[in-house]
Amino acid sequence: MKYIGAHVSIGGGVENAPLNAKAIGATAFAMFTKNQRQWHAKPLSEQSIAAFGQNCREAGYDPRHILPHDSYLINLGHPEKEGLEKSRTAFLDEFRRCEQLGLQLLNFHPGSHLGKISESRSMALIAESINIVLDRTRSVTAVIENTAGQGTNVGYRFEHLAEIIDQVEDKGRVAVCLDTCHAYASGYEIKTETGFKETMAHFDRIVGLRYLKGMHLNDSKKDTGSRVDRHASLGEGTLGLDPFRWIMQDPRLDDIPLILETPDETRWAEEIALLRGMAEASSPRPLKD
Repeated sequence: MKYIGAHVSIGGGVENAPLNAKAIGATAFAMFTKNQRQWHAKPLSEQSIAAFGQNCREAGYDPRHILPHDSYLINLGHPEKEGLEKSRTAFLDEFRRCEQLGLQLLNFHPGSHLGKISESRSMALIAESINIVLDRTRSVTAVIENTAGQGTNVGYRFEHLAEIIDQVEDKGRVAVCLDTCHAYASGYEIKTETGFKETMAHFDRIVGLRYLKGMHLNDSKKDTGSRVDRHASLGEGTLGLDPFRWIMQDPRLDDIPLILETPDETRWAEEIALLRGMAEASSPRPLKD
């Protein structure tokens, strides 16, 4: 079964996220656990924690299908000690907030070398950051998101994801979220069925589908190889609708959160219904080489 949703608002409190997701017909959702533009936030109140859990239970949301995202300020591959320690402290706080809410996953952008160290050194720092936080928490899985390769960000090649995972000590608490816009913009040609099949096969060889615990479903305003991260509504970018149809019909992608981050939130209910229709249109079939 496909679990489809969007990155919904926590305006008024994190407890409103499941309500906002239910209102658009989502069976999965993403959220922030605090203001993503600030380093620090007030602790979650007992009332918000309890209300979040109750609202999730009443709406039927399982923690496996909720994909919170950390702050965009965090850079776990920061080349400078002060910036790295600040990011690690904030990352640990994000993990602990997820634990308080009973969540199992935390999605994050791996980091950036800022042109001051090599990609490999930055990825080693990212893995070290993950190890530190996993050692100080109990249950949440670190879910690395592939990037579009903009600026000095790492994570735009599957080899980068594999290099980070290889250095994480607890392989049972590290995973990957694939963003379709990021993959396409970074050079993975998923617009044709052949290209999509080859990309998924390459991911499985290099990283392993067992690590895939979520996807972001976004069309791309820019063409493949642009390394520009610009999301578009489904069917209105350079990808078109076919890749999303292949995702919806692939049983290997069942039972993970499939999350919209498309730019027009007024269309999320429509896009979720579109994706659900794709999943139901024909019998599921794996996309094999």
